[in-house]
Amino acid sequence: MKKILILLLVLPLISIAQSVKGTFSPAEDFSYAFLYHATPDSANYIDRGQVDENGTFEIQLDSTLTPGIYKIVYATPPEENNFDFIYDGKESIAFNFSLDKGINFTTSEENKLWYSYLKSIDMVNQTISNYYGKENTDKKGFNAIFKTLKDTQTAYEELAEDKLVSHFIQANRPYMPSKHEDISTYSNHLKQHYLSQIDFSDHLLQSSSYLTDRVTAYVFHMVDNPNNDTYKQHVDDVAKAISNDDSAIKTSLLEILWQRFVILKNNDVANYITDNYLLELAQKTNSIVLENTLISYKNTSVGSVAQDFEITLNDKKTSLLELEGADHYLLIFWSSGCSHCLNELPKVKAMVANKPHLKVVAFGLEDDDKKWSKEIKNYPEFIHQIGLGKWDNPIVNTYGVSATPTYFLLDASKVIIAKPHGIEDLEVTLKDL
Repeated sequence: MKKILILLLVLPLISIAQSVKGTFSPAEDFSYAFLYHATPDSANYIDRGQVDENGTFEIQLDSTLTPGIYKIVYATPPEENNFDFIYDGKESIAFNFSLDKGINFTTSEENKLWYSYLKSIDMVNQTISNYYGKENTDKKGFNAIFKTLKDTQTAYEELAEDKLVSHFIQANRPYMPSKHEDISTYSNHLKQHYLSQIDFSDHLLQSSSYLTDRVTAYVFHMVDNPNNDTYKQHVDDVAKAISNDDSAIKTSLLEILWQRFVILKNNDVANYITDNYLLELAQKTNSIVLENTLISYKNTSVGSVAQDFEITLNDKKTSLLELEGADHYLLIFWSSGCSHCLNELPKVKAMVANKPHLKVVAFGLEDDDKKWSKEIKNYPEFIHQIGLGKWDNPIVNTYGVSATPTYFLLDASKVIIAKPHGIEDLEVTLKDL
């Protein structure tokens, strides 16, 4: 009788246990699914599930897990191979995922509702695009389209009431003109509205990828063929839309934009973000690593004057900016204990041998001067300066040096004109000098 009673007690617990499970295709491209709980500040690892030969996995969800945004990471790099989902603490999650078609939730009303909403809104937006694409002036047709948009939004907001997904559906509320507008007027109003419905202080939105996706879409895709002035205006709009009271999320989103422009090698806009917003925010939020990164990037951007440092030349004190007599300067950060450096410096010496108007400034990052003093005798044509303390030398942070050798090509005024990546890139850069 006791065994039967225990079984009766356990069975209900088994039946209500939640899980997240999915099927990946093609199965052979996936090994594990990693589950994280996303917060505004980080993603906390929960568990992992092994993907079997059929592409399926399942992770049981502990009853202590709180409702919120969770993340599945399915490949490396994790920041590029993941997707969010909503967990309400009550329902299991099931999905199919393929590299071609993306995510499709088969279980979980929260997530099915969100993706159904996105698909419905996208269909209406396509109709709007077609209407304007045909230069249509039919006001009845215009009104019918936007009535459909309004009805769709209203219906989904009602379906999402008391659900976590309502945060996203409301934040995504589209612009709906009250009367007929030409394409120019509509586009301007659409742009003005794009960020206005978002509560940037919403914890759930901050934990998801929604804010990042929305902000990057606004900056990079709101207008065709944007120039740097357009980018800067869009960055201003984003910064204005986020309250200064939300400094943490403001810092995070502007840093993401800054990183995008760095990847695009758009120094102008990246440094604009630094100068006007991000450096002050990094200081305000005590983000020392970010502050140092911003400063070193700005110091070493193409078009910036190289940061000065002391040089002892012929037993006299001078500095980088005081050097004269050359049309170009090649600044190399190296170390006598670095095998790559010892391999590449002879090649550099050969490259510059027939370039009398180019001087090499070799800054050695060293623990002491013993090996360095011996090694520099092989390069009497170079201007040498030792940086004791090696990676703790302050010039390392100033120039953002993370590996040796690191190269900078300067003009006669010590303006950085190139940052060659490796010896092959350096050879190409120096070829036409």
